Amino acid sequence: MSFASSFKRAYQVVAIFLHYGLDELLPKKLTPWYFRLWRRSLFWLRNRHKQRPSGERLKLAMQELGPVYIKFGQMLSTRRDLLSDEWAYELAMLQDRVPPFDSQLARQAIEAELKAPIESIFDEFDDKPLASASISQVHTAKLKSNGKKVVLKVLRPNVEKQILADLQLMQQTSRLLETLLGSGNRLRPAEVVDDYRTTILGELNLKLEALNTIKLRNNFLDSNALYVPYVYEELCYPRLMVMERIEGIPVSDIAALKAQGTNLKLLAEKGVQLFFTQVFRDNFFHADMHPGNIFVSREHPDDPTYIGLDCGIMGTLSDTDTRYLAENFLAFFNRDYHRIAQLYVESGWVSPDTDMQAFEQAVKVVCEPMFNKPLNQISFGHVLLELFRTARSFHIIVQPQLVLLEKTLLYIEGLGRQLYPQLDLWQTAKPFLEDWMSQQVGPKAMFNKAKKHLPYWGDKLPDLPELIYDNLKLGRNLLGSQQQLLDKYLRHQQRSHTSNYLLITSAVLVICGTIIFAQDGTLWLAPACIIAGVIFWLLGWRSRPKIRKF
Repeated sequence: MSFASSFKRAYQVVAIFLHYGLDELLPKKLTPWYFRLWRRSLFWLRNRHKQRPSGERLKLAMQELGPVYIKFGQMLSTRRDLLSDEWAYELAMLQDRVPPFDSQLARQAIEAELKAPIESIFDEFDDKPLASASISQVHTAKLKSNGKKVVLKVLRPNVEKQILADLQLMQQTSRLLETLLGSGNRLRPAEVVDDYRTTILGELNLKLEALNTIKLRNNFLDSNALYVPYVYEELCYPRLMVMERIEGIPVSDIAALKAQGTNLKLLAEKGVQLFFTQVFRDNFFHADMHPGNIFVSREHPDDPTYIGLDCGIMGTLSDTDTRYLAENFLAFFNRDYHRIAQLYVESGWVSPDTDMQAFEQAVKVVCEPMFNKPLNQISFGHVLLELFRTARSFHIIVQPQLVLLEKTLLYIEGLGRQLYPQLDLWQTAKPFLEDWMSQQVGPKAMFNKAKKHLPYWGDKLPDLPELIYDNLKLGRNLLGSQQQLLDKYLRHQQRSHTSNYLLITSAVLVICGTIIFAQDGTLWLAPACIIAGVIFWLLGWRSRPKIRKF
């Protein structure tokens, strides 16, 4: 996309914000005189929605800006501890109440992917969408082959073009930031944007989402905590996905959950356990767990089961990051601030030359006041954000792979508190993490690792004697060649010392001869010293070693 196109999109974003009067929601301290002067200069971009409540204006602005901003609003809607009820309610409508697109366009898109008429594969196709989201739309039908109820998820027309335009604008902004911050900056905004680009472009490929859904389903086949619908992989394409239709209660419908007698405390705790299981056991976690993607089964309300949808955004971490995260959580639970500071340095998130004592005190200042509150009033998402803000003053290196994890944790905590405000995140998470850590270290972990690599070792065992012999032979040859090099080096150094000694002696004799000659001393002594000096110089020059490479 050209600079002109990027500038046009940037103008659109600013214009939409101003048309909905969102600048009026900023605190006075964030609107200095030059900002107010700039705002008045854009007199043609007036607030056209003064009669609407602020939460509705924010929702409508994000809705008009498109998928990238809608997803941000979806995340915010779960944070009722940060937003007013009015704002949270309005933003929650972005989860599954985005205006639908024309069903005829949906039919055309589905048939283009199937390369066949809808009626040849499905019965009872409903033109009225079941749900409409920021990137896609869902229709219901029945399979002709077995009569099973299914849903067809199809991408919105031209959604890729709109997202690519916003991503291009974000990339150009991030490059400008890097230029302003200098090459030595540790925030790496361009890298963060590139990571987000990969994530959201992956969500535009419904075939990839289908494969993610199958993998997540297989991870929880025997679980009573999470059910993932069956995917008809043979009917999935980049712009179309077909899967089992499920019947459940939206997790945000608290009244319906209470009406059927759902154990909300257990449901909230299961949500936290599912998050940690996906991150630490499977290293494959659902990173878009806003309420619009989560339902609760109507069966067994006393032991409720989540139903997970929309696996377009999935997160993974390296083994190192997973280990350090688990240790960080446990250190926080145990109020071990020194260990938290150590882990930030060991993991490479903070520079090794950081003042550890000062960093530890800064971490303590953030964390300690939290423990003066009842545990069910502590927001771990807030603690995590404060920790990163504190570490930023110590030049933290932004970790793009952790951005999805942070967002998911905010979702989970917001959802858990919405279901059961007294949720004790620590009591729920700490036993899980302690058990996981015990499996990663100690004799049991060593045995499991050995068992895991046993087939590989068994395959290499017959070659072991030959490999040992070849390595010993190679080692002996290397030692022999090293010894030869050492002998040559020592002879070189010896000749160098002899040459330097003779040249220094030559210089001393010539200087002495010159001094004696200048003082009119014994006439024969001065020439003798000079002649001896010349002889010593010739001997030193001849004995100097040739330049060699060792």
